[in-house]
Amino acid sequence: MDFNLIISTFRHREQEAYNEILNILEDAGDSEAEAEVTDIIGIVLGLTRIDPFRVVQIFHKLVINEPWEIRYILRLLPIESVGPTQLEHIITDSKKLALKMERHETFRITVEKRHASLSSSDIIKAVAANIDNTVNLIKPDWIILVEIVGGLTGISVLRANQIFSSVVEKRKNLLHD
Repeated sequence: MDFNLIISTFRHREQEAYNEILNILEDAGDSEAEAEVTDIIGIVLGLTRIDPFRVVQIFHKLVINEPWEIRYILRLLPIESVGPTQLEHIITDSKKLALKMERHETFRITVEKRHASLSSSDIIKAVAANIDNTVNLIKPDWIILVEIVGGLTGISVLRANQIFSSVVEKRKNLLHD
């Protein structure tokens, strides 16, 4: 399945997260959204016509206005590019997506592997070698996110606030109340 969202959930709650993402996307205006429970524990893939970065914004607002609506989705990752889990693909797409970074901005590479034999350190070295910006592991301007889900790899170049974590957002909202 092609995807532009990676949804993580609790172990054995994949079906509930599947239903939750489809319901929220339908309420947001995409009645044709698709999702698939993977064979990887806690992972659901989603495909929406809505810009995946906009979906993250929708979730940020939803957790403020109606926090009870998000019960099973723990994290939501927007994905810009999907291809085979091959180092050449990862390098090419990362380099292309990294063009959105300004020359003075910093980055970090985050690799999350599931059911894949590629080495995270090999991926990080290969991607970093093709990007001229400065690395900042603590507080980067951008994150190059490499999400390996078996034979498919999703890649995004995003800012930290473009990743949705229900736990972080709900905790943040409790502190503001």
